[in-house]
Amino acid sequence: MSDIRAPALPYLNDRIILGVVLMLGFCLTAPLIDVASKLAAQTIPVGQITTARFIVQGALMLPLCLLLGHGLRLPSGVVTRLVLRALFLILSTYFFVAAVKVMPIADALVIVFVEPFILLLLGKYMYGEEVGPRRLWASIVGFAGALLVIQPSLAAFGLVALFPLGTALFFAFYMLVTRSLSRQMHPVPMQFHTSVFAATICLPVILLGTGIEIPSISPVWPQGTEWTWLVAVGAASALSHLMISYALRFAPSATLAPMHYLEILSAVAFGWLFFSDLPNAMTFAGMAVITSSGLYIFHRERLQERAARRLKP
Repeated sequence: MSDIRAPALPYLNDRIILGVVLMLGFCLTAPLIDVASKLAAQTIPVGQITTARFIVQGALMLPLCLLLGHGLRLPSGVVTRLVLRALFLILSTYFFVAAVKVMPIADALVIVFVEPFILLLLGKYMYGEEVGPRRLWASIVGFAGALLVIQPSLAAFGLVALFPLGTALFFAFYMLVTRSLSRQMHPVPMQFHTSVFAATICLPVILLGTGIEIPSISPVWPQGTEWTWLVAVGAASALSHLMISYALRFAPSATLAPMHYLEILSAVAFGWLFFSDLPNAMTFAGMAVITSSGLYIFHRERLQERAARRLKP
């Protein structure tokens, strides 16, 4: 973690402060997606919740996209990556909703936070990015922290406890594609088009589920407050992703990334508030290990960036 010293204070300009505020907003809003998903999943199939997320999110992003003057025309060469981004986000969402249907939100989310370690390893072995032994060891320690959460969860919930690992893996691929697209697309149209492609993929799947009677993807007609939870999943998704997208435009990722772990605290608070769920001692230990490992990796990355800047002529 970076220490705060007087010479660094001038760099806290208005844009960075706004980025920090937006990141805090994301950390408070993102767990509401999980709360609404868990409430809906008691009576609504997981596939239908996943589909509803993208339909609502796309409907909310469309007027914003037009209001900000972004046309609906896609830049050349991005369709394949947008489809992949949508597919990875569908799988990431499905696995997580299926997990929180039976698991406490905080337990599932802690396991998902191995995603930065997966992203680090993918960068090293798929793209040849330089990753030193210290960050590799930190990744191994982070995975060990996840095992502290998974082991008792496997005993309590069965193989569902492994679903958040699926979320982490597919979200890591989602982030890799997002990095590539961010060079060509603004966050708002990117999020809108991702929602459209995701809904286009999901709708035929749940219609197929109706015909072959697969419970997890066979849609039902929502009743009463079930509509509220489905809309809330999409609305919270749209708002939280918009906040983190703009946060990253206003402040460096190195400043914001460590703050992401505050989402775990929000998840614990909302899990207790809505479902009276509190993590056990093993889960808290896993949280501590994963958070410490993640923060250490961010620290090493910042040191590497500073060293690279000093070497530049």
